[in-house]
Amino acid sequence: MGRRLFVGCFLAVICCLQMVAQIQEPVKFKTEWKALSENEAEIVFTGTIEAGWHVYSTDLPEGGPISATFNLDQISGAELAGKLEPRGKVVEKMDPIFGMQVKYFEGSKAVFAQKLKLKGGAYDVKGFLQFGACNDENCLPPTNVDFSFAGKAEGRSVPAASEEEQKDTAVAAQIPLIPLTPAVRPDAGNDYWKPVINELRGYGEQVSQESYSWLYIFFAGFVGGLLALFTPCVWPIIPMTVSFFLKRTKDKKKGIRDAITYGASIVVIYVALGLAITLIFGASALNDLSTSAVFNIFFFLMLVVFAASFFGAFEITLPSKWSNAVDSKAEQTTGLLSIFLMAFTLSLVSFSCTGPIIGFLLVEVSTTNSVIAPALGMLGFAIALALPFTLFALFPSWLKSMPKSGGWMNVIKVVLGFLELAFALKFLSVADLAYGWRILDRETFLALWIVIFALLGLYLLGKIKFPHDDDETKVSVPRFFLALISLAFAVYMVPGLWGAPLKAVSAFAPPMQTQDFNLYKNEVHAKFYDYEAGMEYARQQGKPVMIDFTGYGCVNCRKMELAVWTDPKVSKLLNEDYVLITLYVDEKDKLPEPIKVTENGTERTLRTVGDKWSYLQRSKFGANAQPFYVLLDNEGMPLNKSYSYDEDIDRYVDFLETGLKNYKK
Repeated sequence: MGRRLFVGCFLAVICCLQMVAQIQEPVKFKTEWKALSENEAEIVFTGTIEAGWHVYSTDLPEGGPISATFNLDQISGAELAGKLEPRGKVVEKMDPIFGMQVKYFEGSKAVFAQKLKLKGGAYDVKGFLQFGACNDENCLPPTNVDFSFAGKAEGRSVPAASEEEQKDTAVAAQIPLIPLTPAVRPDAGNDYWKPVINELRGYGEQVSQESYSWLYIFFAGFVGGLLALFTPCVWPIIPMTVSFFLKRTKDKKKGIRDAITYGASIVVIYVALGLAITLIFGASALNDLSTSAVFNIFFFLMLVVFAASFFGAFEITLPSKWSNAVDSKAEQTTGLLSIFLMAFTLSLVSFSCTGPIIGFLLVEVSTTNSVIAPALGMLGFAIALALPFTLFALFPSWLKSMPKSGGWMNVIKVVLGFLELAFALKFLSVADLAYGWRILDRETFLALWIVIFALLGLYLLGKIKFPHDDDETKVSVPRFFLALISLAFAVYMVPGLWGAPLKAVSAFAPPMQTQDFNLYKNEVHAKFYDYEAGMEYARQQGKPVMIDFTGYGCVNCRKMELAVWTDPKVSKLLNEDYVLITLYVDEKDKLPEPIKVTENGTERTLRTVGDKWSYLQRSKFGANAQPFYVLLDNEGMPLNKSYSYDEDIDRYVDFLETGLKNYKK
């Protein structure tokens, strides 16, 4: 309520802030000149990183994220000594999208240092640090941190470097900087660079995905809890436990209260487990573990072992003395403590069924870099697990109609075993890419998934049996429909062996570039890679424009192109109804002349084509993250609100069609 009042009282201020709400500045650098000796110094760049973001290190392979680089505009009285040096905690991890090892700073701090030799006397050094940063959804364009240091060295004069040595140090040293003028924008009569932030705001703000993410995490946990509920480890315990609470006292209301307390205790135990994991290891540590090759191998092996157990090869349980000790303690105590210990006993004895579900859930939510996410997922899991105990206590007559334990629960367990086996391959794929084994390329992965889900379908039809299965010959209607879904999914994946995108499994399968045989050619390519030229062509053709702000190092840009642009409706709209202009904000080609601009009261220098497109995105549209899509008419005015990373094809089609309708008005 207080927040709403604040917004209401300061509406004008908030409206102003909304104009630049999309500008992100997750990394802030400060520069420092440090004298090491009379003839040696270094320039130190210290960056503060927001949670969830990574700043990439130096010397990354081509085709990957933006490497940090040290660049000079002017240097006199000094020369470079060595290369730009990253300092601090730099980790090296395999990026499954790029298919390469990447290096980035871990934690909230990034430090770079460049050493210089001073020649004695006056020195003057000007230039910039360029770096790249990404989170799980967006990447920033190459960002420059300008510096300028001048002074007098105390040491003796040293010989000047040779002409050959100076070639790489004086980049643009003598090139004058000029302001951004219509000369840079060829068509002075049509100001395509005019800011349209207010106009975009008029179409409505982009819906924040944060609330959706929390809801998704909770829902994923709830579904996991439902799956665990219908396993042989949990389901038979429900009537026994509820009957115990209702019969242990003559007071029916007290029995109901005890059962409700039992359910609440389950929630407390699992939520506490989620919080403990993140508080002990840290949210970022969990995220790092989820991308670690060693961890992924471990999780692959664990899921395979659990799958074998679910198939009936052996039984996995925690040491019986643990549960016995807790159970005996519960019998010796009374009141709330006794009920809590009974709930803890349930958690221990059901581990063989709940363990892999909880583990998979924690791995999935760890990528959020949030302390709350694992606890929220466990909350959903625990509520689903505790709900039946409470409901049956409130309505004990339902116990009579409750399905009895039997072979159907083993069917659920075996189905979970097949799913665990399928997901195990996903973790093996990460390790395979990390070590370059090339044993699980995309077509191999898909072939194994096709076989797994085909076998699952045959099992549900009763064609395959495991040791714990009944000898029933009849197939129930639910089993038939599940078998139909599983077999259809297996058939759906078959074209992927020849390169079909398979959007439904794009998040699990290895990247497309690992596929050796690819016949799929339905790709969308931009008509122009230059803003002004594309706008002029669109004017001549009488077509609207879609600007695609992207980057070579943008992971989610590639996901959108593969999962969304390949849709027939989307590709038809982009190829036939729009002029697609793709602008790479990390394009390294030098501009004919550096361009000096003033932005938010600070003077900046645009040196590359990518700098120019990044400045266009910030100044005209008030955004700086990629992917970023915006629709324009032939005057450079927006036709709809902008669109960012969201793989919902229907939303993307609606985004394009709305822009087309507004253009034709």
